[in-house]
This record gives sequence, C-alpha cells and structure tokens, in this order.
Amino acid sequence: MKSFRIISFFVLISVILLLTACGSKLRDQLNWKLDNFSYTDQNGKAFGRDDLKGKVWVADFIFTSCKTVCPPLIANMERLQRMLKDEGVQNVEFVSFSVDPTVDTPSKLKEFMSRYDMDESKWHFLTGYSQEEVTEFAKKNFQTLVDKPQDSDQVTHGTSFYLVDQTGTVVKKYSGLSNPPYKDIVRDIKRIQ
Repeated sequence: MKSFRIISFFVLISVILLLTACGSKLRDQLNWKLDNFSYTDQNGKAFGRDDLKGKVWVADFIFTSCKTVCPPLIANMERLQRMLKDEGVQNVEFVSFSVDPTVDTPSKLKEFMSRYDMDESKWHFLTGYSQEEVTEFAKKNFQTLVDKPQDSDQVTHGTSFYLVDQTGTVVKKYSGLSNPPYKDIVRDIKRIQ
C-alpha cells in the first residue's frame, strides 16, 4: 500500500510537470532558428544576435524613406512597446532591420527614430550590410521578401512582426500593419519569458 502511494505521488508529479511544460508552449510555433548576425545600429555600434541572447525580442523590416507601409508599421510597433510597458512586461527588445542599407546610415536611422516616442534603449535599428545581404537574410531567416527595384527609391518588403525567443528562434509571426493582434503578442511574450 505504501509503495502504491509513492508510485501514485510520482505519477501525479510527472503529469503536473508535463502539463505545465505543455501549457507554456505557443500555438502554431514556427521554430525558425536565426543565423548569427552582427550589423550596425543607429549609434554606429556593432549589434547582433549575441547581444540579444537570453532576451525575447520583436523584429520587423523597414526603411526611412518609405512612403507607404513603414510609418504605420513603426507606429504599431511603438504602440506594442507602450502596451508591454503598461502591462509591466520587461526585458523585451525591438529590432528593425533596414531594407535600404545604402540610404539608411546610422545617423539617418537615429534621426528617423527621433520622430517617434519610443524607448530607444530597447529598440535597435540596424544597417551596415549590402542590399543583397539583407534580401538573403530576410528570406532565409524570416521567410519574407525584400526587393529593391533598380529604378526606384522604394523597397518592397514584408509587414509582419516576428517574435523571437531567448535562443534566437522565430516562434511567431503576426500582422504588423493592419490590425496587429496586440493582445495575442503580449500574451505570447509573457508565455515565453
């Protein structure tokens, strides 16, 4: 009888641990492992995946001379940053990859950031790579399009937000432009922290 209770106790504990572990997973998790990267941020300093190790972060793709989707995309990301702060969610970084690196110098990115009410200590605008590199990086790591026609100053790019976990793995993708699911993003960030 005593051994039955001990076995039952361990089975119960095992089931609880299993359910707890399963409960923290995200639905429809992507599991896209990012390549290592190190680019240049808005302050002219090297910044990359190693700087984000152990942190949850949200990424997007933008450029400073964008005339269409980027202003609302950045405004939506800015709103997400505010919502996380209001919810008391800390240790979340934001990374915006420029899709027009020839034009978007660190000083241009810094000036662009000043137009918005964002916590710049937690938001990193990156450049310092070629057009070909960012096109390949976006396609391989985030499974998104970046295309700059030779006869245009505009760049075609995706408008998603990407949730990246502490190991540098993209775990979720959300609409960043039209009706971003802010509550879902906040909930998912809380689940993986």
